[in-house]
Amino acid sequence: MALLLGIDTGGTYTDAVLLDEDEGIIASAKSLTTRQDFSIGIGRSVARVIEDAKALASDIGLVSLSTTLATNALVEGQGGRICLVLIGFDEDALNRNGLRDALKGDPVIFLAGGHNGQGEALCPLAEEKLTAELDALGERVSAFAIAGLFAIRNPEHELRARDIILSHSANSVTCSHELSSKLDGPRRALTSVLNARLINMIHHLITSSEALFGEMGIEAPLMVVQGDGALIAAEVAKIKPIETILSGPAASLVGAAYLSREQSAIISDIGGTTTDVAILEDGSPRLDPDGATVGGWRTMVEAVAIYTVGLGGDSEVAAVKSGMELALSLGPRRL
Repeated sequence: MALLLGIDTGGTYTDAVLLDEDEGIIASAKSLTTRQDFSIGIGRSVARVIEDAKALASDIGLVSLSTTLATNALVEGQGGRICLVLIGFDEDALNRNGLRDALKGDPVIFLAGGHNGQGEALCPLAEEKLTAELDALGERVSAFAIAGLFAIRNPEHELRARDIILSHSANSVTCSHELSSKLDGPRRALTSVLNARLINMIHHLITSSEALFGEMGIEAPLMVVQGDGALIAAEVAKIKPIETILSGPAASLVGAAYLSREQSAIISDIGGTTTDVAILEDGSPRLDPDGATVGGWRTMVEAVAIYTVGLGGDSEVAAVKSGMELALSLGPRRL
């Protein structure tokens, strides 16, 4: 029977396990996460479990990768500089759902266009203005996010804007209608902004992992754990990294269910950066019906219902003076 290789890349450590479906976990290993090149830490852990299990790389039939990198990046306010293209919205849209705060001063292009609730165009897309704005922007951003009014009813203007951007830039482009089919344009825009900000980081993680597995002779397909505990293909995760937020805690829930054989439980996952608490109901993770909230932003990503605190094993411990007394303060800064 083929072995299953599970990998979790966290902010501090990278863990690997080999699972035999009949015997259970047959080897596990832990290495420091190497942020300058994630494949180094992953390679150390994977090599260790293969060696300890006296297995062959060809014995591995599936690789599953979970990570807290996307979650940590949003909690810590990291990620690439992006440009948001809003079609059919006015500037008031930035004041909803924390969109202005999420942009962190990154540029926004407002374009005439968009559709009504029946999918009919309100007016032609302002293509010439978009081209002029792109020329003025130059190479100052690493990715683009596009959100059009009622794009879930008709994505024509989002797709046309993407084509224009790609003709001017080699940077990645996220369209809001591809991330969610729900109403609430500003929240779709927010989800698109966060997705665009994460693309380079998660793309680097996955591509470096794929190259590593090729060198090690592991030919098994690579899947990535998404925020609801299910698996998606690595190629999907590259363009929709927002789907991987809360991936690490979701994997912990699934693992806790497997190891404990409990149908109902409260799970606390304490990592280097955050502490995450979630609930297992009837053997499955409880999902958040309103979308995952990470870093203070309510996204449109379906994920487990998790309470996340910026407090973990690497949290700073500080002595705070209050009058004549000293008190200890923990986090959220990590060291």
